[in-house]
Amino acid sequence: MADLKYYDVILRPVITEKSMDAMGAKKYTFYVNPEANKAQIKEAVEKMFDGAKVKSVNTMNLPGKSRRRGYIEGKTAKRKKAIVALTEESKEIEIFNGL
Repeated sequence: MADLKYYDVILRPVITEKSMDAMGAKKYTFYVNPEANKAQIKEAVEKMFDGAKVKSVNTMNLPGKSRRRGYIEGKTAKRKKAIVALTEESKEIEIFNGL
């Protein structure tokens, strides 16, 4: 496994209707590095966002999809998604404000 720094773990937030509705319950969804584990994701969120205390992390691996372009067939890249739940006394993550 590669040595990942905390700033390499979180790639970008997931902006969908379902993920925006979950923000009311202090659950935030991110695309993360496929090599990252739950402990690394927890550490990255707490270091990157001030005042964020992580209660739990749920992860899911998303395999690449098959795509065709004429005769050529290939696959898209695999991804990993993490749903991070914050504690009740934790501050909200500012990156999602105004969305």
